Amino acid sequence: MNQHKKPWNRVNLPVYSISSTDGNGNHNMHIITYATAISMQPKQFVCGIYNGTKTLSLVHRHKYFVLQLLAETQYKLVNVLGKKSGNNYNKIAYLEKRDLLTWWNGFYILKDALAVMHLAAHPVDITATAQPDHQLFICDMLAYKNLHAGNALTLDVLRHHKIVRM
Repeated sequence: MNQHKKPWNRVNLPVYSISSTDGNGNHNMHIITYATAISMQPKQFVCGIYNGTKTLSLVHRHKYFVLQLLAETQYKLVNVLGKKSGNNYNKIAYLEKRDLLTWWNGFYILKDALAVMHLAAHPVDITATAQPDHQLFICDMLAYKNLHAGNALTLDVLRHHKIVRM
Protein backbone atom coordinates (compact mmCIF):
# COMPACT_ATOMS: atom_id res chain seq x y z
CA MET A 1 0.00 0.00 0.00
CA ASN A 2 1.40 3.36 -1.06
CA GLN A 3 0.01 5.22 1.95
CA HIS A 4 2.44 3.36 4.22
CA LYS A 5 5.52 4.31 2.22
CA LYS A 6 7.54 7.40 2.97
CA PRO A 7 6.51 10.16 0.53
CA TRP A 8 9.75 9.98 -1.49
CA ASN A 9 9.29 6.21 -1.92
CA ARG A 10 5.78 6.55 -3.35
CA VAL A 11 7.08 7.84 -6.67
CA ASN A 12 8.08 5.25 -9.25
CA LEU A 13 11.35 6.75 -10.49
CA PRO A 14 13.22 5.59 -13.61
CA VAL A 15 16.50 3.78 -13.10
CA TYR A 16 19.53 5.01 -15.02
CA SER A 17 23.16 4.00 -15.25
CA ILE A 18 26.05 6.43 -15.53
CA SER A 19 28.92 5.49 -17.79
CA SER A 20 31.98 7.48 -16.73
CA THR A 21 35.63 7.76 -17.69
CA ASP A 22 38.67 9.78 -16.71
CA GLY A 23 39.49 10.22 -20.42
CA ASN A 24 42.59 8.06 -20.03
CA GLY A 25 41.14 4.55 -20.37
CA ASN A 26 39.68 4.21 -16.87
CA HIS A 27 35.92 3.50 -17.06
CA ASN A 28 33.07 2.63 -14.71
CA MET A 29 29.30 2.23 -14.58
CA HIS A 30 27.01 3.08 -11.71
CA ILE A 31 23.27 3.04 -10.96
CA ILE A 32 21.51 6.36 -10.42
CA THR A 33 17.88 7.18 -9.67
CA TYR A 34 18.45 10.78 -8.58
CA ALA A 35 18.32 12.22 -12.10
CA THR A 36 15.73 14.48 -13.67
CA ALA A 37 15.37 17.01 -16.47
CA ILE A 38 15.29 20.58 -15.12
CA SER A 39 15.34 22.74 -18.24
CA MET A 40 13.92 22.43 -21.75
CA GLN A 41 16.07 25.08 -23.44
CA PRO A 42 18.90 24.46 -23.02
CA LYS A 43 18.19 20.83 -22.13
CA GLN A 44 19.65 20.20 -18.68
CA PHE A 45 19.49 17.49 -16.05
CA VAL A 46 20.28 17.49 -12.38
CA CYS A 47 22.04 14.32 -11.23
CA GLY A 48 23.01 13.17 -7.75
CA ILE A 49 26.05 10.87 -7.62
CA TYR A 50 26.75 8.93 -4.44
CA ASN A 51 29.79 10.07 -2.42
CA GLY A 52 32.83 7.83 -2.28
CA THR A 53 32.11 6.10 -5.59
CA LYS A 54 34.52 5.56 -8.45
CA THR A 55 31.94 7.21 -10.69
CA LEU A 56 32.04 10.40 -8.64
CA SER A 57 35.83 10.46 -8.80
CA LEU A 58 35.81 9.95 -12.59
CA VAL A 59 33.15 12.64 -13.16
CA HIS A 60 35.12 15.13 -11.06
CA ARG A 61 38.21 14.45 -13.22
CA HIS A 62 36.62 14.29 -16.69
CA LYS A 63 33.45 16.46 -16.30
CA TYR A 64 31.48 14.36 -18.80
CA PHE A 65 29.44 11.17 -18.59
CA VAL A 66 26.67 9.25 -20.33
CA LEU A 67 23.33 8.83 -18.61
CA GLN A 68 21.70 5.60 -19.82
CA LEU A 69 17.98 4.93 -19.43
CA LEU A 70 17.80 1.26 -18.54
CA ALA A 71 15.25 -1.18 -19.96
CA GLU A 72 12.89 -3.06 -17.66
CA THR A 73 14.66 -6.30 -18.66
CA GLN A 74 17.99 -5.01 -17.29
CA TYR A 75 16.94 -5.19 -13.63
CA LYS A 76 19.56 -7.83 -12.78
CA LEU A 77 22.36 -5.39 -13.68
CA VAL A 78 21.51 -3.37 -10.57
CA ASN A 79 23.14 -6.07 -8.42
CA VAL A 80 26.46 -5.43 -10.19
CA LEU A 81 26.27 -1.76 -11.19
CA GLY A 82 24.61 -0.54 -8.00
CA LYS A 83 25.57 -2.95 -5.27
CA LYS A 84 29.25 -3.47 -6.09
CA SER A 85 31.88 -0.76 -5.82
CA GLY A 86 33.90 0.14 -8.89
CA ASN A 87 36.71 0.96 -6.44
CA ASN A 88 37.31 -2.78 -5.91
CA TYR A 89 35.36 -4.55 -8.68
CA ASN A 90 35.87 -4.16 -12.45
CA LYS A 91 32.31 -3.68 -13.70
CA ILE A 92 33.45 -3.02 -17.27
CA ALA A 93 35.29 -6.37 -17.43
CA TYR A 94 32.16 -8.10 -16.10
CA LEU A 95 29.99 -6.44 -18.78
CA GLU A 96 32.52 -7.05 -21.59
CA LYS A 97 32.74 -10.75 -20.71
CA ARG A 98 28.96 -11.00 -21.17
CA ASP A 99 29.02 -8.99 -24.44
CA LEU A 100 26.71 -6.32 -22.99
CA LEU A 101 28.68 -3.25 -24.11
CA THR A 102 29.14 -1.13 -27.19
CA TRP A 103 30.89 2.22 -27.76
CA TRP A 104 29.29 5.65 -28.20
CA ASN A 105 30.83 9.15 -28.05
CA GLY A 106 33.94 7.92 -26.21
CA PHE A 107 32.05 5.92 -23.57
CA TYR A 108 31.05 2.33 -23.04
CA ILE A 109 27.28 2.01 -23.11
CA LEU A 110 24.96 -0.89 -22.45
CA LYS A 111 23.72 -2.39 -25.74
CA ASP A 112 20.22 -2.95 -24.39
CA ALA A 113 19.68 0.47 -22.80
CA LEU A 114 16.63 2.31 -24.12
CA ALA A 115 18.41 5.63 -24.63
CA VAL A 116 21.69 7.39 -23.88
CA MET A 117 22.47 11.04 -23.15
CA HIS A 118 25.96 12.56 -23.28
CA LEU A 119 26.16 15.16 -20.51
CA ALA A 120 28.63 17.82 -19.38
CA ALA A 121 28.63 17.91 -15.58
CA HIS A 122 28.95 21.03 -13.43
CA PRO A 123 29.20 20.34 -9.67
CA VAL A 124 26.89 22.23 -7.33
CA ASP A 125 28.20 23.08 -3.87
CA ILE A 126 25.46 22.18 -1.39
CA THR A 127 27.69 21.43 1.59
CA ALA A 128 26.77 24.75 3.24
CA THR A 129 23.32 23.37 4.08
CA ALA A 130 24.21 19.85 5.20
CA GLN A 131 26.58 16.98 4.58
CA PRO A 132 24.57 15.14 1.93
CA ASP A 133 25.39 11.60 0.82
CA HIS A 134 25.24 12.59 -2.87
CA GLN A 135 27.08 15.25 -4.89
CA LEU A 136 24.78 17.27 -7.13
CA PHE A 137 25.61 18.15 -10.74
CA ILE A 138 23.80 20.41 -13.19
CA CYS A 139 24.37 18.72 -16.53
CA ASP A 140 24.16 20.15 -20.03
CA MET A 141 22.89 17.85 -22.78
CA LEU A 142 25.53 17.49 -25.50
CA ALA A 143 23.95 14.65 -27.51
CA TYR A 144 21.39 11.90 -27.14
CA LYS A 145 20.35 8.75 -28.93
CA ASN A 146 17.29 6.54 -28.65
CA LEU A 147 18.45 2.94 -28.95
CA HIS A 148 15.43 0.70 -28.39
CA ALA A 149 11.70 0.74 -27.80
CA GLY A 150 10.44 -0.77 -24.57
CA ASN A 151 9.54 -0.07 -20.98
CA ALA A 152 11.97 1.75 -18.72
CA LEU A 153 13.36 0.10 -15.62
CA THR A 154 11.74 1.70 -12.56
CA LEU A 155 12.01 1.44 -8.81
CA ASP A 156 8.75 -0.55 -8.73
CA VAL A 157 10.34 -3.23 -10.94
CA LEU A 158 13.31 -3.36 -8.54
CA ARG A 159 10.92 -3.59 -5.60
CA HIS A 160 8.99 -6.40 -7.29
CA HIS A 161 12.23 -8.38 -7.74
CA LYS A 162 13.23 -7.55 -4.13
CA ILE A 163 16.40 -5.77 -5.29
CA VAL A 164 15.48 -2.61 -3.34
CA ARG A 165 13.38 -2.17 -0.23
CA MET A 166 9.80 -1.10 -0.32
